[in-house]
Amino acid sequence: MLYQQLSQTAERKLNDVTEWAGSSSAAQLSIPPGRAAAAAAEFYRRRGNIDFCQVKMSGFQKENDAAKSLFRRLESAVTPIVSGECGHHRDRAPMASRVSLTQLRLEAELDRCRAECQWDKVPALVELLHAARAHEDDDYLTLVMAEALLEECLLENLDLLRSLTPLLDRTQPKLCRAKSLLNAVLSRGCLMPRYLNEALLLMAKVHYVQGRYWDAQGMCARVGLEELTKEDQPTYHLRLLAEAFVIKGLSLDHQTVSAVSRVRLSEREEESMSCFLRACDAALSYMQELDKTVMTPHSKTGKSTQPPVDMELGYFLQAALQSAYLCLLQRGHLAQGAHQLRRVLRVVESRGSQGFRKSAARKLAEVLLSSVSEDSYWPPLGPPPSAWLHREGAAASKDAIYPTVKPPHRYSSDSCFCPQDVVEEAVLVLLITESMSSGEAVISRLPDQAEARQASLRDATSVYDLLTIGMARRGQYAMISECLERAMKFSFNEFHLWHQLGLSLMAAGKGVGAVSVFKECTRLRPEDPSLPLLAVKICINQLHWLEEALTLSQRVASMGKEAGEFLPRAYLSVGLCYSLKASEASLRADRNEFNKKSLRALSKAQSLDPQDAQIAMYLALQLALVRQVSAAMEPLQIALSLRGDDVHSLHLLTLLLSAQKHPQPALETLNLALSQHPSNFK
Repeated sequence: MLYQQLSQTAERKLNDVTEWAGSSSAAQLSIPPGRAAAAAAEFYRRRGNIDFCQVKMSGFQKENDAAKSLFRRLESAVTPIVSGECGHHRDRAPMASRVSLTQLRLEAELDRCRAECQWDKVPALVELLHAARAHEDDDYLTLVMAEALLEECLLENLDLLRSLTPLLDRTQPKLCRAKSLLNAVLSRGCLMPRYLNEALLLMAKVHYVQGRYWDAQGMCARVGLEELTKEDQPTYHLRLLAEAFVIKGLSLDHQTVSAVSRVRLSEREEESMSCFLRACDAALSYMQELDKTVMTPHSKTGKSTQPPVDMELGYFLQAALQSAYLCLLQRGHLAQGAHQLRRVLRVVESRGSQGFRKSAARKLAEVLLSSVSEDSYWPPLGPPPSAWLHREGAAASKDAIYPTVKPPHRYSSDSCFCPQDVVEEAVLVLLITESMSSGEAVISRLPDQAEARQASLRDATSVYDLLTIGMARRGQYAMISECLERAMKFSFNEFHLWHQLGLSLMAAGKGVGAVSVFKECTRLRPEDPSLPLLAVKICINQLHWLEEALTLSQRVASMGKEAGEFLPRAYLSVGLCYSLKASEASLRADRNEFNKKSLRALSKAQSLDPQDAQIAMYLALQLALVRQVSAAMEPLQIALSLRGDDVHSLHLLTLLLSAQKHPQPALETLNLALSQHPSNFK
C-alpha cells in the first residue's frame, strides 16, 4: 500500500515538473527553457516534497526495479545534465542549505556563550555570522557585541561596582563603545520585541553602573518580563530576568527620598524586597538550567560532557543571589533573613553556585550563633515563629507574600536529618562549608596565585572561627583541633590558624602537639611573649617537661621590658621550674642550689608586680619549703589581702599556722576555707 502511494506521488511530481518546465509560467518569470526544470526542482526542494520522495524511494529501491526506474526518471527531470553556467546554478541550493545549517550552528553557539557568560568568544562568532550574511535586516549582532563589551567592562571593575563608584565614559572605553552601540540599536528600531527587551535591559545596566538610578528603573519598567518568562526561551533569558529584577530593586534602594515622599518609603522597601526575592529564585533557576544544558548526553557517544570550570559570576548575578537575605538582615529582620538563607541552601546545587552557598552558609551560622538563643530556635523546615514575625512587623514570611516567577528545584526533605538546636544546626552547616573550603583551598605558592590564595585563606579562616565558637559551646575541642589540622595544608606561615590549633590542642589535653604548635607560633612571632608562656604552662602542668619549660621561660625573661606585663609571669615560671627541679634532686647541694634560684626568681617576680596574688602565694610556698615559716607569712598575707577566697592561699595559711603551733587560728582558717569551698576534700 505504501509502495503504491509512493509511486503515485512520484508520478504526480514528475508530471507537474515536466508541465511547468514547458509552460508559459517559466517564460513569464524570465526563466530560460534550459533552466526551467532546475528552477522547479529548487521550488520542490524548498518545500521538502522532492526530498520526501527521495528518502522514501531510497528505502524501497532494492525491492522493485520499476521503483528504481521511476526514481531515475524523476531525478533526471528535476536535475538536467548541463555544463558550464547551468551546472554552477544547479549547486546553489545545496550551498544555500549548508550555509543555513552553519548559521543555525553559529547562533546556537552564540546563545550558549551568552548563557555561560563566555564573552571572550562572542566577537569571533559575530564575525562568522557577518561573513555568513546573517541578520542583515536587524541589529541583533550589534546588540550582542554591545553586551559582550559591557559585560567585560563590568568584570574588569568589580571592585568599583561593589563600592558603588560610578563608571565614567572617559575612563571606560568598553563601556563607552557599548553605550554608543546600544543607543544606535534603540534609535533605529530594527529589533524584534524579544531582542528589544534585551537591549532595554542592557541600557538599564549602563544607567545603573553610571549612577543614574532613576533612568535604570525606567528602563527596567519598559522591559517586558512576560516575554522573558515564556516557555522554550534560551537559557540566558533566566539570567536576564534575574538581572532585570535586581537592577530594579537596587535602583529603588539607591534613590533618595525627599521629605514629601517619605510616606512612600515603606512601599518602596516592600517593592525592592519583592524584586530581590524574585531575582534570587530566577538566578538559582538559571544556574540549574545551565547545568542541564552542560550535562546533556552527546548524540553520538551517549556520554555526558564534563562540566567546565566553575563559572565566574558577574556583579549583577551575585547581587541577585545575595541581595534578598542581606537586605532583610540589614533591616533587622533576623528571622526572615535566616529563613531566606535556609531556603537558598535547600536549592539543588549547580555549577557556579558553590561559592555563593559557602557565603550563605557562613552568614546563616553567624545569625544563628549571634542572634538566636536556645529557647527561641525553630526547625529549619518550618516558617519563622509568629512572635518573631510580629516583632519584625510582618504577618508572614516574605517568600509567602511575594511568590516567585520561576521557583528553582529544591532537595526533598524526606528522610533527612534535621537539627534539634541552634548550635547543632550552626555546626552542621559550618562542617559542610569547611569541607568545601578545605577542598578548594589554593595551596600554590606561585606569585600569580597570591591573591587567590589570600582569598581562599580568608574564607577558610572565617569558617574555622565560627566553628571554634560553636564547638566550644559544647566542649568539642578535640573536633576543633581535627578541623584545624586539615587546614594546615594551606596555612603555611599563617599565624592565626596555627594559634587557634595550639589553643584547641591545649584545651583538648593534647599537650605534646600543643607545645610543638606554640613553638611554631613563637617562630612566626618572636616578639610575642605570650606564646612561649603558653607552652611553659603545658610543660609544667601536663607534661612535666621542666628543662623545656625553663628554657622557654628564660627566653621571655631575657626580653626584659619588651615582654611588658608578661615579664613577672616569666620570672614566676622560672621560679616554679627551679622549685620543681629541687624537689626531684637527689643531692642536697643540687637541691639547695635550685631552691636559691627559685627564691631569687620569685622575689624578682614579686618586685615587678607586687599586686599579683598568685606570685605572692608561690613565694610564700617556696619560703615554707625551705623552712622559713615566719618569712612566708608576709607574702601570704599579701596574697590573701588581694584574693581572700583563694583556696590554695587558705590551705597554705592553715599549714603554716599549724607548723607554728597555733591550732586554734589554724582550725578557724580551716572552717573558713570549708565554708567557702565545701566540695574541696583536700
